[in-house]
Amino acid sequence: MTQVEVLDARRDASGGYKVDAGRGGRIGRVSSEWFSRPADERFLSLSELYYSVRGRSARSRVRTVESAAIRVEARRDDAEGLALILPDADAPVAPTHWSFGQLASLVGAPASYLRQLPAALAGINLQYGLSSHRAEQVKTLEIENGRVELRAVTGPDYGRIYDHELVAAVQRIAGDGTGDTRWKVPGVLDWSTGIYNPRVDVTKDTTTLYASDRDIFLFLVDDLNPIEAGRLPDGSPDLYFRGFYCWNSEVGAKTLGMASFYLRAVCQNRNLWGVEDFEEITIRHSKYAASRFAHEAAPALIRFAESSPLPFVNGIKAARERIVARTDDDRTDFLRKRGFGKAETAKIIETVLAEEGRRPETVFDFVQGITAVARDKPHQDARLDLEGRAKKLLDRTA
Repeated sequence: MTQVEVLDARRDASGGYKVDAGRGGRIGRVSSEWFSRPADERFLSLSELYYSVRGRSARSRVRTVESAAIRVEARRDDAEGLALILPDADAPVAPTHWSFGQLASLVGAPASYLRQLPAALAGINLQYGLSSHRAEQVKTLEIENGRVELRAVTGPDYGRIYDHELVAAVQRIAGDGTGDTRWKVPGVLDWSTGIYNPRVDVTKDTTTLYASDRDIFLFLVDDLNPIEAGRLPDGSPDLYFRGFYCWNSEVGAKTLGMASFYLRAVCQNRNLWGVEDFEEITIRHSKYAASRFAHEAAPALIRFAESSPLPFVNGIKAARERIVARTDDDRTDFLRKRGFGKAETAKIIETVLAEEGRRPETVFDFVQGITAVARDKPHQDARLDLEGRAKKLLDRTA
């Protein structure tokens, strides 16, 4: 009988779990964030992250102004100094690198070119664009940070979801994100032993909670409560953990999005291994974005956090048991009828043979072969396409 919650399944003496990270898909999104974030963008708890992004929102103000009423201030004796005079503002506003690019884009000017010009000349070009801007109105996000800075310039219908709103939604299910609830910063896989250790200290090097002046990104797992979904060829349990990551940008650099999935391990470089059942939703910062976040995204996060893994486990079990091919012709027909080319079909079958020591027979065998081939794809689009097709195959079996 399949166990759902395996609290002590094959627990290693170190307190970790034996996993097979070579199965399923690989996702490098978290690893990319981990590599690119400097120390001041890394946070050790959700509370620390929340207070940081909430504080900057508290120091900010939003206004909708007439673009033609914005005045660009630049001096010939200051080649880099450029400021904006907004209607009814008490002082000039200094655009950040990001907001300068947004402002240039709104008026149809090439930001990279303007940045190469002396401030006075760039100001003349920008002023002309603002004066003739057809949209007439823009929405500004200004912050008091020792001086008044312009963090963002968007269209008047931009539907801002603040970073702290997303963090607060995650806190409702994950507390501090450090183990005070089921959801926490992930542990680390030891490749030499195949043991995944969920109990790793949260440091600047291991954390998966990030925020910059442009965006936030959070990744958490429920890795103290492994889920058994069938057995591996050697008879040991095939263990999974639940995980999710989410992101947002209150200044318009990214959409808001959330992804949920089951995974077998997270390595030191924060790559996700053995991923199955990946689901993603995104919300553009359009006029009704805040309403969609309140009614769709936040509840979806809670549903995933509180949902039973039984549908996932039963789907994996059904895929393992459903034999769809017994001969080489069956295997080829099964994949070709589902849109796989001749070369792809041969590669998938060869991969299963190499990794499992036998040719694919069940739906699960084919899914594992497809995701294994996807891992070797150098281009993300091709990899995601293959992984998506594997998921559809698994979903049809469930």
